[in-house]
Amino acid sequence: MAQNLQAYEELTERLRKEFAATHPISTVNRCVSAALHGAQDVIGSDEPDLVEKIARRHLRVLAIVAAERSPRLGG
Repeated sequence: MAQNLQAYEELTERLRKEFAATHPISTVNRCVSAALHGAQDVIGSDEPDLVEKIARRHLRVLAIVAAERSPRLGG
């Protein structure tokens, strides 16, 4: 099923660094896991490049939602 685990560790680490100021490590880990399972379930592929692309988009959307919510939380 899953390809080279090292490839997933590397992409997870890249995303952790990229989103360090926005998301905790646990959120990045969950997005990578969800992207992997989603790619496998929907299109039958677990290519690391595809998983990284899906996870990055999820993380960007979560960042947008968090930014939209933050002004409301303060006031």
